[in-house]
Amino acid sequence: NFATFAPLVFAAIAQAIVIIGGGIDLSLGAQVAFISVVTLKVMDGQDSRIWLGVITALVTGAACGALNGFIVAVIRLQPLIATFATSSVFAGLALVVLPTPGGAVPASMVSAYRMAVVAIPVPILLVALGMLAWWALSRTRYTRQLYAVGGNREAAYASLVPVTSVTFRSFVFASMFIGIAALTVLANTGSGDPFIGANMALDSIAAVVLGGIALSGGRGSPVGGVAGGRVLGVSPHLPLFLDVPSAFRALASGLIIIVALALSVMTTKRRKA
Repeated sequence: NFATFAPLVFAAIAQAIVIIGGGIDLSLGAQVAFISVVTLKVMDGQDSRIWLGVITALVTGAACGALNGFIVAVIRLQPLIATFATSSVFAGLALVVLPTPGGAVPASMVSAYRMAVVAIPVPILLVALGMLAWWALSRTRYTRQLYAVGGNREAAYASLVPVTSVTFRSFVFASMFIGIAALTVLANTGSGDPFIGANMALDSIAAVVLGGIALSGGRGSPVGGVAGGRVLGVSPHLPLFLDVPSAFRALASGLIIIVALALSVMTTKRRKA
């Protein structure tokens, strides 16, 4: 069911943008929870407020990314430490907005998400639009600068690339994709949950690696992150398909992911050689 995988796919796109720029974002899962509950409150179950909810998700995502970008690019804390800290901030804010799971997503939003347009499920169309957005962004000078910063920050400085601005914007753009991920979570579940997305940050990193994107930055494409997210989404279902006993399915799923990650890393090394 692609409706379930779509949030991880958008999270993988977001993580890919940050990692290509030489950073990493451990707060993506907490952002999904925070953005989703804020959007839920704004829509208040009313169909007439869906577009207001979409705008809220994107703006809230941009604000979360701006906070991360300011701490990492301007204050210059390590991305790993900075986003680990802000993940607690976003998780706490989510609980302030919605202390317990509940609330109702507009019915037309839920039904539209489960529809198909010309036999193509809406979640797939949304992912296609996300990739179109990346394609449009990749045609700009900014993306060339992003790869330059991720590949060699010192050389980028020497080449007069605005490193601080590029890094800041990478977090903002990434979190706007997380805003879309939050919308897909709401549309899929039909309610709000301040605890959702707990594993999404680490899953998005795994998806990025599976997609052939170097964690060192400067190489790869969010397209690979989409493919990695799809593979990661399927992996929990393989043990069931292979008739693995229920007590061993979590173990089997983890081993499948480890093998897939190892194969991805080995393939990348061979290409470099």
